[in-house]
Amino acid sequence: MPDILPILLMLSPVLSKTTCRQLHLILEAMLAMTGRITQRGIARWTGPGGSYRTVHRFFHTKIDWTEVKWRFFELFVHDPQATYLLAGDETVVGKAGKCTHGLDRFFSSLAQKPIPGIACFSLALVNVGKRTAYSLSEEQVIRTEEEKEQIRKRKEEQKKRAAAKGKAPKKPRGRPKGSKNKNKAEVTLSPELLRILEQAKKAQKLFATKLKVAYFVLDGHFGNHLACQMVRQLGMHLLSRMRSDAALWLEPTDQEKQEHPRRKYGAQLDYTKLPNERLCSEVTEDGHCTRIYHLTCLHKEFACPLKIVVIVRTHIQSGRVGHVVLFSSDLSLSWELLVDYYKLRFQIEFTFRDAKQHFGLEDFMGVGETSVANGLGLSFFVGNVARYLLEDFRERCPGAGLSDLRSFYRGRHYLQMLLKMLPDRPDGIVCERLLEQMSALGSIHGHSRAPSELEMAA
Repeated sequence: MPDILPILLMLSPVLSKTTCRQLHLILEAMLAMTGRITQRGIARWTGPGGSYRTVHRFFHTKIDWTEVKWRFFELFVHDPQATYLLAGDETVVGKAGKCTHGLDRFFSSLAQKPIPGIACFSLALVNVGKRTAYSLSEEQVIRTEEEKEQIRKRKEEQKKRAAAKGKAPKKPRGRPKGSKNKNKAEVTLSPELLRILEQAKKAQKLFATKLKVAYFVLDGHFGNHLACQMVRQLGMHLLSRMRSDAALWLEPTDQEKQEHPRRKYGAQLDYTKLPNERLCSEVTEDGHCTRIYHLTCLHKEFACPLKIVVIVRTHIQSGRVGHVVLFSSDLSLSWELLVDYYKLRFQIEFTFRDAKQHFGLEDFMGVGETSVANGLGLSFFVGNVARYLLEDFRERCPGAGLSDLRSFYRGRHYLQMLLKMLPDRPDGIVCERLLEQMSALGSIHGHSRAPSELEMAA
């Protein structure tokens, strides 16, 4: 198991030696401790030099966590032969009180309703071969008054359209008189997309010299032309998911081109009658039939043609049908890679789970801007370090997870405290056996160890 302190000392160009020393104490405490990961809880599990005042000073020190995580990734995780994706998503942390920096009401997918709390947008680099995500950047979502006003107007327009549905007179056919052609690539980005664009540019400056990331993978919230243009400004291609009822048009056939040379759009795509010649895969298992179609389609709001993959899933017994529409702005991307890359987007969700479940993302009690930023950055950074340590740990304990890794550090912490109480320190072999036995307490997967004398005698 690699020692943590030498790893952190390699980050000295972006962290001071004092901060590295404090981070070493805090990181080992977070890997070993039980209960809520608060500043006072961390101080109880740190050794000499890790008082509550020291932990408090650390959380009030300004740290550029994006540079820290990139430095760690560059030194210990980066594989020059691997293919990487840039994934992005937003996570919400519920908070009580009224003084936390950036406190607002955000929609929580777990609660399925808006809750009071804070939100941060996270960027992660996903290793396609290892199918693992490493957090790169987190920025707290602070909504401006302009953005809140846009949200209110959008909700009012949706209510008006729903109320007027079927009552308003239909618009006349044809192009409105006096309308002019517009360049679809020239769009006005929303405050949310501008915020993400600035965050992605900052991260791109760090990894551009080492990595060539071609695809930015986002969830269905960003499956629109504005997000596509935002990603194109970064020099990447967007991979996302559209609405299931998205209005897509096929390219005109040769016959349609001969009849109407200036025709741009062909027939509208009917999701119930997808062309059989575009069927790529058909699999039947567990009472479901899954068909995958790939097409090149046009959308009247997008500036470029799109690579479309439609996944149709049918329940054979009941006949119920559902479909998902994935798309990419890269027409050369194969449908297999498009589906696989979009599946890998979910790896960023595991970074959220680890940060919340194991590393105190929902436990920190800071209310100031600096302490909140350090709470967010520290939770995700410890997750990156834990995933790196877990690769070495699985060589001696196959199938181990973060719970087993934390059991190992907890057992080592108990053993160190016990050895300090003994008048004579035992030799290294005995200490190693004691560590294996104590670290197995509370672990899910058994640790591989040498049999004891009693076991050999039996």
